[in-house]
Amino acid sequence: MQKKVVVTGLGVVSPIGIGKENFWKSLIEGKSGAGFISHFDTTNFSVKIGCEVKDFNPDSYIDKKKIRRMDRFVQFAIVASKLAVEDSGINFSKENPERCGSIVGSGIGGMQTIEDQAKVLLEKGPGRISPFLIPMLITNMAPGEIAMMFNLQGPNYSISSACATSTHCIGDALRLMRYGDMDVAVVGGTEAAITPLGFGGFCAIKALSTMNDEPQKASRPFDIKRNGFVMGEGAGIVVLETEEHAKKRGAKIYCELAGYGATDDAYHITAPEPNAIASSRAIKLAINDAELKPEDIDYVNAHGTSTILNDKIETMAIKKAFGEHSKKLAISSTKSMMGHLLGAAGAVEIIATALCMERGYVHPTINYEFPDTDCDLDYVPNKARQKQINAAISNSLGFGGHNSTIVVKKYDFK
Repeated sequence: MQKKVVVTGLGVVSPIGIGKENFWKSLIEGKSGAGFISHFDTTNFSVKIGCEVKDFNPDSYIDKKKIRRMDRFVQFAIVASKLAVEDSGINFSKENPERCGSIVGSGIGGMQTIEDQAKVLLEKGPGRISPFLIPMLITNMAPGEIAMMFNLQGPNYSISSACATSTHCIGDALRLMRYGDMDVAVVGGTEAAITPLGFGGFCAIKALSTMNDEPQKASRPFDIKRNGFVMGEGAGIVVLETEEHAKKRGAKIYCELAGYGATDDAYHITAPEPNAIASSRAIKLAINDAELKPEDIDYVNAHGTSTILNDKIETMAIKKAFGEHSKKLAISSTKSMMGHLLGAAGAVEIIATALCMERGYVHPTINYEFPDTDCDLDYVPNKARQKQINAAISNSLGFGGHNSTIVVKKYDFK
């Protein structure tokens, strides 16, 4: 018999707040985290705006000596993990370390480290390359550091599937825990790619919004004037436990992690498949996995990037998966406020979904002003809405055609 898995801890480092309460306050108030890039000079860049994590101070969480040996994406993961573990109330020193694991992904990994050391190579030669180059840049160092911090000796790895990364990580953890491989898991995603090369790459591919004059208006999912996403950074980490383990220690339970679906378009390196066949199938698989019917779902946390194609095709996927019920769904995009956190996006959006379910509200899709006939569902425009959510899905879609959907449902305390 499969084990039931529940969410017991939430940790967020985001452009709209560090920690779940700061994050929630921005979500419910519809506060944008967008502004002009401050990490580097954008004079020669076509795009000059992004969603940076402001006031990030890792000194409060990580030893100063270790900070120097961690890329920013690992620092984000460590801080979000500590916040999630603290929120869960779990004490890993009292747990069997072999029954605890970590699966945390990144779409890109240590981009700043790569850029810094490439400069060293070109200016000073290979003899001056840092011995920490490789351990700082590889994506699996995020869960590796988390394992060392909490002594987690169970399954530990990193998934990288572009913007579907952290949803895949959480889905994989669900499967492992159902089959008894772990009792507790620290899972999610992290990203820190707002660097000259990373940012320039997304400028070159013309994926970013060019609304430089109005940063806070630039991320506008499902609005007809959308013209690209706003690049963000941050991390989202959740603590998952088997129901049996959580109940035994009297943990607070946010919700049940009930279903997972994953597919691929097998179509194009960046563009979504135009008929939404595989993306709609990921939604259906996740709902079936949760042993629910489409009519049981109340809320969709959309991938909702604010790009012309993504929002249109995701709307089509929702319609195909839900049929007539799609018109009754409340749908919102967390990216309208925090921008696109790439590999970290899915995990932060699952955290947003869990908080919406716990608190009986749907957060808004901000900057929704002008309807698009291709996007004709209820996107909860501009203002939060009070709503009881019993079951919800969160979608993530990535370059390479990766589609992943997670189902969460209200935990039955009976």
